[in-house]
Amino acid sequence: MENYTLNSFTLQLEGIKVTTVSMYPVFFFFFFSYLIIIFANVGIVVLVFIDTNLHQPMYLLFCNLPVNDILGNSIMLPRLLTDILRPPSERLISYYECVVQAFSTHMFGTTSHTVLMIMAFDRYVAICYPLRYSAIMSNKMVMKLTVSAWGVAFVLVGILLGLTLRLNRCRTLITNPFCDNASLFKLSCESVFINNVYGLTFTVVLFTGSIGSMVVTYTKIVTLTYLKIAAVCVQSRNKVLNSKALQTCTTHLAVYVILLVSGFIIVILHRFPQLSDHRKVASVLGHVALPALNAIIYGLQIKEVRQRIMTLFYSNKVAMMDVK
Repeated sequence: MENYTLNSFTLQLEGIKVTTVSMYPVFFFFFFSYLIIIFANVGIVVLVFIDTNLHQPMYLLFCNLPVNDILGNSIMLPRLLTDILRPPSERLISYYECVVQAFSTHMFGTTSHTVLMIMAFDRYVAICYPLRYSAIMSNKMVMKLTVSAWGVAFVLVGILLGLTLRLNRCRTLITNPFCDNASLFKLSCESVFINNVYGLTFTVVLFTGSIGSMVVTYTKIVTLTYLKIAAVCVQSRNKVLNSKALQTCTTHLAVYVILLVSGFIIVILHRFPQLSDHRKVASVLGHVALPALNAIIYGLQIKEVRQRIMTLFYSNKVAMMDVK
């Protein structure tokens, strides 16, 4: 039977259920995944900022994604790795640390959507208004879009957690591998009706806004531009032109679809308590897989970034051969 403690500042994380045999394989899987996330995303950010050829709105806006991935995972994954090696009874976390982790978790998910929305606007301007692109997407506009993406996410998540912090707590068990808003307000014995209403509204507004922006943006891109581009490509039989025209948009859409599907899976699994173990695995893999895929899809699919990586790799290889 669950113990009831009023407003305890020490909470217990249920964590991921792993057997003694699978403990170390699971640990090293997440450990190496974390290293890949950090090195790949830090590398892309550094590459964009040191290479003046990449100082373009598309790449500067994209840098928000790896920064978000680094921040979101650096707060969640190290704690998860530690808890995997601990017995369940020792997976303790302070209430304030749990709140910080919950805030970063929701900021990670929300900012992923808002950043992809501003990137959709950039692609829309670049393809539909190429002659005015430089004037519209100035440094000032890039800064405004970046601040808007992070600012909107901060306000929405701040209200979400603020409604939870007002509640008294009578439980201490977090039934999740890491802290999030739902796990926190489930600690309360008070009415959480307002939290459920705002949480549902928050999810609907975020998903509707991001899906709507993608549909409107890419529908107009297709109707105004892609048919013309396709006609030119067919007439000239220029496969390079066709590939370059579609590359940036298909890359952006691929990342968005992956984010959307993973988000829907976690939201749906939250509604089925009997599938709590599946939800835990899905939520952790969502944190791990998305940042790695972002780095791979954008880092290797975008020609300019790929060429710059190959140039640096080749230069280092030549330098090492010269030293020998």
